[in-house]
Order: sequence, then C-alpha cells, then structure tokens
Amino acid sequence: MKTARFSALSLAIALALSGGLAAQTGAVEEEGAESDLTNVPVDVITVTARRREESELDVPIAMTTLSGQALGDVGAQDITYLKQVVPNTTLEVSRGTSNTLTAFIRGVGQQDPVAGFEAGVGIYIDDVYLNRPQGAVLDIYDVERIEVLRGPQGTLYGRNTIGGAVKYVTRRLGQEPAVRIRGNLGSFSQRDLIVSGETPIGDTAAIGAAIATLNRDGFGTNLTTGKDNYNKDVLAARASVEWTPTDGSFIRLGGDYFKDDSNPVGGHRLIPGLFSGAPVLDNVFDSRGGQTGKNFTEAWGVSLLGEFNINSNWQFKSITAYRENENIQQIDFDALPAVDLDVATIYDSDQFSQEFQLNYTSDRVAGVAGFYYLNANAFGPFDVRLFETGTLIGAPGLNAFTKGDVDTDTWSLFADVSFDLGAWFGMDTDLELSLGGRYTSDKRSSRVLRQNMLGESEFFGGDPIILATTSDFDGSETFTQFTPRVSLAWKPTPDQNLYVSYSQGFKGGGFDPRGLTTLAPGRDGNPPTEEDVFEFMRFGPETVDSYEVGLKSRWLDGRINTSLAFFYSDYTDIQVPGSIGADTTGDGIADTFAGVTTNAGAATVKGFEFEMNAILGQSLMASGDMLSLATAIGYVDAGYDEFITAVANPATGETALEDVADQRVIQNTPKWTAHANLRYNLPVQWFGQDGDISVIGAWSYRSKTNQFEIPSAFLDQPSYSLYDLSLVWRRADNRYEVGLHGRNLTNEKYKVSGYVFATPDGSASTLGLEGVMNAFYGAPRTITLTGQINF
Repeated sequence: MKTARFSALSLAIALALSGGLAAQTGAVEEEGAESDLTNVPVDVITVTARRREESELDVPIAMTTLSGQALGDVGAQDITYLKQVVPNTTLEVSRGTSNTLTAFIRGVGQQDPVAGFEAGVGIYIDDVYLNRPQGAVLDIYDVERIEVLRGPQGTLYGRNTIGGAVKYVTRRLGQEPAVRIRGNLGSFSQRDLIVSGETPIGDTAAIGAAIATLNRDGFGTNLTTGKDNYNKDVLAARASVEWTPTDGSFIRLGGDYFKDDSNPVGGHRLIPGLFSGAPVLDNVFDSRGGQTGKNFTEAWGVSLLGEFNINSNWQFKSITAYRENENIQQIDFDALPAVDLDVATIYDSDQFSQEFQLNYTSDRVAGVAGFYYLNANAFGPFDVRLFETGTLIGAPGLNAFTKGDVDTDTWSLFADVSFDLGAWFGMDTDLELSLGGRYTSDKRSSRVLRQNMLGESEFFGGDPIILATTSDFDGSETFTQFTPRVSLAWKPTPDQNLYVSYSQGFKGGGFDPRGLTTLAPGRDGNPPTEEDVFEFMRFGPETVDSYEVGLKSRWLDGRINTSLAFFYSDYTDIQVPGSIGADTTGDGIADTFAGVTTNAGAATVKGFEFEMNAILGQSLMASGDMLSLATAIGYVDAGYDEFITAVANPATGETALEDVADQRVIQNTPKWTAHANLRYNLPVQWFGQDGDISVIGAWSYRSKTNQFEIPSAFLDQPSYSLYDLSLVWRRADNRYEVGLHGRNLTNEKYKVSGYVFATPDGSASTLGLEGVMNAFYGAPRTITLTGQINF
C-alpha cells in the first residue's frame, strides 16, 4: 500500500508539474520575459514506429526511445537494461541460459524457448524480425537507438507482436572516414573491446564494420565442475555496405555474427535436496550441477534493404533477410552433482523473410501498404536424463528424449493510412485519423517424437536403447486472422498530441512440443482416435484487443517532454505452456514429463504509463552547466477472468475441468515499475582539454513479480530497487571519452527466472529424486571503467 500511495503521489505531482509548466509557458510568451531555463530543448529523436520517419510526439503509440549515446552514458551492456527504464516492460535472460530472451510488455509475453512456442513481443534488428528467442539478448554496441513500442503492433509489425515490439536500430554509415575504439574494464575481470569504423567508396558508397569481444568471469562458481557460473565469453560483429546510386535511392547490404562460448548457467537451489539432503548454498550465484558437455550459441544473418523514391510522394522499400542460429545448452535442473533431471538440448533455427512496402506521403495523407513473408524452421532435440540408477549396475541411465521439428510458413498483407482531417475540412487544428489492418495466414507444421530410452540420444553422441515411444505426432494447421487498428489524434497546438486508439494483436497457434500422445483421452471409454490426439496436442491462437488514450506534450519550447497513456486490454485464449511429471508405466512414479499447454481462458489488463524528460535548469552553479531529469512510472492491474485447467479429486483420483482464475496470476508483470534518472552536466577543462563532465544517478523500482501463473513463496521476487551511478567525461570535439559506471550499487539479490518441479511448500518432488525449486538472479554490484577514442 505504501508503494501504491507513493507512486500515485508521484504521478499526481508529475501531472501537476505538467499543468504548471503549461501555464508558465503561456505567461512567458505573453509577457515576453525570459524563463530561468535557457532555450536548450530536450533532444528530439526521429523514430520509425509507423514505418515512416517522424518525431515521437507525432506517433499515437505509447513508446520509449533511447539513443545509443544515452545508453552508453549509463553503462548499459545489453537490452535487458531496458526493463529498468521502460515502464511496464520485462526483458530478462531466460532461465538456465546466457543469451535467450524472455520478454513481456503490459502482461503479454512468453518465457518458454522450446521450438513450437512463439514469442509475444517482437524483437527486430533493422526491421528484420527475429523468429526465435535464442541469441536475442542483444549486446548494445554501435547502435543508433532502440525503440520500445507498447501494446499490440499487429497491423504494422504482424504476428507475435501481441504485447509490443522492440526495435534495435543500427547506425547508418557516415560520409567521412572514421574509426572508434572502445574498451571496458570492470568487476569480475570484465574486459571488453569494441572497434568500429567506416569509410566512403567514391561519392556514392560506403563500407563499415564493427567487432566486439565481450568477456567477464563468473559471478559465482559451479562447485562441482569448478567452472565459473554466470561468466561471459562473446564475440560479435556487424558489417554493411551502403550505396546511394541516385538522390532518391538507397541500398544497404548488411550482415551480423554472434558467438557465445559462455559456460552453462547453473541455478541456485532454494530448498535442500529431498533425497540427498544437500543444503542450500550461501552464495546465490554458486551452483552444484554436475552436468558437462558442449555449451555454445552461434548465430548469423544477412539482410538487403532497398529504398527507391518513385517521385516526391511515393517510395518503394524492400527488406530481404536470412538468419541461422545454432544453440547447444546444458541445463542441470536439480543443480546437484548426480544425474537427475540433467538436460542437454539443441536449438537449431533458420528463417527467410521478405517484406515489400509502398509508402505514400503528402500534405493531407501519409501511409504504408505492404506484403510480408516468412519461412522458418525450428529444430529442437533434447535429452532429459532422469535417473542415475542404471549406472550402478553398468547400464545407462533413463532418458526422456524429445525431438521437435517445427516449420512456419506465414504471409500477410497490411496497410496503415493517416488522414489529416484538419487540412481536409479547413480546420484550424491538426486532427489526424489513422486506419490500418493486416490479414495474416500462419501455417504451423509440427513433428513431435517422445521416447523413453536408456542412455544418451544420438544427438549427443549416444547409442540408446529405446524402451517406449510416448509421442509420435505429425500435424499441421493454418491459422488466419485480420487485425485492425484505428486511432484519432488531435493536436490543439504543435506541442500537444491527444490521441485515442484501438488495436488488436494476434499470435498463431501450434502443437505442444512436449505433449505425450499416449496420454490423449478417448471418448466414451474408447481409445483415442487420430482426431482426439490432434486436438490433445493442438493449442489455438491468442488475441489481445487494446484500447488506449494518451497525451504527448512538449513544454517550455521543448525543454520538457511528457507522455501519458492509459490502456485497457482484453486478452483472450491465452496460451499457457507448462510441464508436469507423468507416469507412463502405471507404477505411480513419474518417469517422464508431459506438456500441459492450453488456451487457459481470458484476462483483463489495464493500467497507465507516465514518462517525462526535463531540463530543470542551466547555469545553476557554473556557466553552461545543466541539470536534467528523466522519469518513468508504470502501473499494471492484470488478472485472469477465466483459467480452465484439469483438477484432480484427491478422494477419487479423477480429474475434471475447473475454473481456477482466482488461484492464478499473470507472470513476469509487476504491478508497479518506476525509474528516475538525474543528470548534471558541467563544462570542465582537464589537462588543457575542453570538455563536459556528466554525473548521472539513477533509481529503478519493480514491485513483486510472479515467475509463473501459480504463485510461489520460493520463486516469486519481492519488490526491489536498483541504484546506479555514472561519471562520464567527453571532450568538446568528441575525440575522447572516459566513463566510470556503478550498477546495482547496493548489491541487491533479485530473481529473474526459475524452475520448479516440487510441491508448493517444497516438501515433495513432482519429477526426479531431489525436487526442483531453483532460481536465477540478476547481476550483482559491478563497477566498470570505459574509455573511447574516435578518429
């Protein structure tokens, strides 16, 4: 309650401040007096949220945009930093991985990375959609800006942007030769080197590249293997060739490469071993998993962008891309030395995408229409080594093997057009009506093979003995959906934009990649038919209908920018994946696991977001100094209206479908998020060099977060705050830059994900001998020294 009162008070103060500033602006203009603030506006960043360049103020979408320099000034290292500054947004490293992304915006997302499940938040690199979450924890280097669009973006961005979209935009090349060298040294032996450069080729072309080696020792140790836990060993690179054959055309061929050789990430047991009695470790970053084996990610992609101006009104754009990702992970679920719930998994994926856009711009109409096509494959075999018992008599251990092979073939037609009604009808104010829609055809073909075997599968070098096949499924279905969008934006002045909007998001259905076809129920006491098995494995699409009212404003000649949005969303047919222990032999002991993915029901999500960037004063203590403030507050009230699941009767053992909405919560969605960034810039001269020093203090807050739909006293993360401090000096001509960045200064221990195969009180296991109640944590306190030279 204290948090709620504090945040509500903060919002009230911010709104009151906005109103007061508006009044002050009018007074200044009326009296011709000068404000205490000089005419230095907050930087205006051009965005492409609506597939055309415009200022953020003009976009009737709740969004946050961060420039590459702003991210560098606070020492942000990858896109998971965004959860600290963007309201109602969760971006985390997925459990047991070093580079797989879990993303939620406004209560909508997905954390299961297995082939067959799709993300709820779209991640884009230069408008190329990343179809899989592996390798999507993008390191921040050589980036121009990152845009975070909140709410369904189904019309302009298509499938799987049901919660929102994150756009990672790299820099276009300059017209002069340039080289940039950046180095980082920090806690846990952090040692990074980033080198980038570009040079023109003649008068119309340029070539550029960037390479980054990012390294760090572990935050903890695997006490069984002796390896670092939570270390980092990454090599990443980008290259591009740009050609401007005419004034009205632009062609860019780009490529990127990523390789992660970090060690397996071991979880921290929150309960003692139920079989061995192994105690809970003191250091949350230490682990005891005994699993060894190959662990790496290698990904690469190429893209070709072409922009061609047909005339002053029309532009044609083509985006062609191909990507591949190979990922091998070792995940020790019980985090103990014995072989029990040890998982070796492969995630191989490839995708080809083609998008055509036709853009039109005039004084009264602006819009885009286009076609999008994606063909993708995700292949994921994995071993779940359940028991070590067999090795005691010289036999291999029990393995619950799964092989998933998912093909996606999707296409869509879309259009979004904005009409300046004020110009059409001769009105004095700016009134814009935007209408859009997208038709999507999403075909999913899935092959699921589940087998109980002795020994490792052939994919991990074994020659197993097959005991039983528990799933052998091959199915396909096409899901279609039309997703509309409409908004009305009114600008009573050039610095105020009041809008209302409706948008719909869509995520296609599929087939449970961990489902056991042998558990499919028949009808009327008969064995299951093929149709019964198909329906048992299938889950349908989910949709979100979102309503939003927002106000974007610039005050005091742009020295203060504010953005306020209220939203209400109907979230229906929600896909909820999960796994439970399953007994396939009838002996009462779980000998494998089973997927339990369902379209659980419906939820209502409502809330608000407020953001402000303000220059509070200039020349306060010294000539030319400046004090600025950036704040963000987010509130989400999310809850299930219906959650249908099978519930067992403890007296009879029979199960029946029940609505347990009052016992379920929306995962990875804290009710409150908040951020404040106070920055002081001071012109200084060091060693005869003119420059500017910045002191940046930041605070971020997240209220209680549930890791899964079922609350857990062990795994759920209570509310917490993070405090950061940065000191940056930059020479006046930007030749040199030095920074010192302290992150999580209070060394807060906070959970970001976890695994559970145990009863809620942790007293009994639901799969395996020891019980699983393991957590993974965000980074501890780190201090990083950075330096950059620009040639």
